[in-house]
Formats: sequence, structure tokens, C-alpha cells
Amino acid sequence: MESQQNPQQKPTVIITGASSGVGLAAAKALSDKGWHVVMACRDLPKTESVAQTAGIPRDSYTILQLDLADLGNVRQFVKNFRDSGKSLNALVCNAAIYMPLLKEPLYSVDGYELSVATNHLGHFLLCNLMLEDLKHSGADPRLIILGTVTHNPDELGGKIPPRPDLGNFQGFEAGFKAPISMVDGKKFEPVKAYKDSKVCNVLTMRELHRRYHESTGITFSSLYPGCVADTPLFRNHYPLFQKIFPWFQKNITGGYVSQELSGERVAVVVADPEYKQSGAYWSWGNRQKKDGKSFVQKVSPQARDDEKAERMWNLSAKLVGLE
Repeated sequence: MESQQNPQQKPTVIITGASSGVGLAAAKALSDKGWHVVMACRDLPKTESVAQTAGIPRDSYTILQLDLADLGNVRQFVKNFRDSGKSLNALVCNAAIYMPLLKEPLYSVDGYELSVATNHLGHFLLCNLMLEDLKHSGADPRLIILGTVTHNPDELGGKIPPRPDLGNFQGFEAGFKAPISMVDGKKFEPVKAYKDSKVCNVLTMRELHRRYHESTGITFSSLYPGCVADTPLFRNHYPLFQKIFPWFQKNITGGYVSQELSGERVAVVVADPEYKQSGAYWSWGNRQKKDGKSFVQKVSPQARDDEKAERMWNLSAKLVGLE
């Protein structure tokens, strides 16, 4: 029985933001597949509680503290993981914050606008630091970054303004510290900040693939599992929006996906042989149906711009303190 194995014998996956929503559902789905899940979260007591409530077997998970908005904490997390002695078979960059009602920007401990700091810069540093761990894990290591339909104006869900626009990364170029709060250096717009951060996520995946797939054998990919409209991602939105949005996605767009189904989709991209395709952005044909077929989706024009990817990489590396 898989659940009776020593955790060290199970393949190990790190999932950021595993204390709720898609991350928690993916943790459960992967534990069911016989994986050991490192739940990388800010709130340790909450994560312990939800892991037990979700029915994840005690020998199938470890909880490690991670605050992606604190680059020092990201480095400490990597040290703590290595001290655990586990090898790393997969890394899932899932955590994200979305604060659409903010009038003024909030800043991370490092001085960067909070949503880009959390969703992009923290994950960018984490991915770079954990490449070594993935490389030495043995067969079929994978690094997965979650995407969103809102990054792509070519899709219905991405046409709703404000649209993402990274410009020429003028904000990053200027150091991205207050009063600068946007990647393109323009006036703060919280919804656009979130969308910009998600474009950066896809650019990161594609640039990781270009730089490191051949030399490391790591599969780098992204996925959009469907619109998980009742996820805690929307907890900072108007209460009315939180009620109407799931109904709209279920009945009008057909994009709604349950947290459980989204978690299963993350799990197959992590674990199943058919998803060993580096540089791919996975989507599902009928997003609401459990048996909906997956396919490789074309990413947005910005996210497939190789020059943008390289510029994003070089400027992000500078912001997070990588040589």
C-alpha cells in the first residue's frame, strides 16, 4: 500500500499556497497518487488543520513555512527543505494573491508592490534556487507554474479590462520600489498588477524551458485548470462579486471548475507521463467536465515574446538578488 511507504520512498512535491483552494486540492490529489507533499504556506496551524480536514494521511505531508513576499524567507525555506534531507521530484508554484479593491499599493518587506512580489518575484527566486534540487532528483523532475485565462486577451476571460501590459518593464528597470508600483512604471491599478504578475509567471516558465530544459531534463510547464470561481483567491473582492462570479462562470461562460477537479488537473500535470512536455501551457477543452480533454494552449502574445522573456528574466534576477 502506498500510504504505508516511508515518506522518503515516495516522490516529493512542493506546492506553494497549499493551505486552501487549488493548492490544497492538488495536495490531496497527489497524496492520493502516492506522493509526499511539502505544503509551503505562511500560516502553519491553519495548514495543519486543513490538511487533516481534507483527509491527507499524516505520513503524506510535511508543512514548511514560506512567505513568498519576503525574499529572505524564500531563501530560508529552501535551506529548511534541504535540511529535511528529502529529494525533490516536482515543484508547483500555485500561490497567488489578488487584491482588486486596493486604492493604494501595498509593499512587501523588500519594498516591492505586494501582488507582483508574491505571485512573480517570490516564485521566480524559488524556481531558480530549487533547480539544483530538481536536477538531482532522478527520473522525470517537473516544475509547474499555474496560469490564468486573464493573462491572455486572445481568450474571452482575458478580454475584460484592464488588460495586462508589461510595457518595456520600465518599473522593473527603475528598481520597482515606492512610489513605483507597476511593472510598466505607470499608475497603480490592482487588477492589472495581478494580471501582469501572471504574464510574468508564464514568461518565467517559458524562459526556464529555453535556458534549462535540455541541460537538466526538467519538464517546465504551466496550466490553466479552469475558473475556480469559489477559491479564496477572491476573498478580497466585494461580497456580491463572490456570490455572483461562481454562478456566472457555471451558467454563462461554462468555465467554472470545482476546487477538487482543478486539484486533480494539477496532479496529472505533475505526475502523469503524457504531460512530460516541456514549455507547454495546458488547458482543458470542456473545462467543466471531468472527462474534458487537455490540450496545449497558445499563450498570449506578450507571454510568447522571447525578447520580453529575456528582459523579464534579467531584471527579475536583479530585483531578487540573483547573480
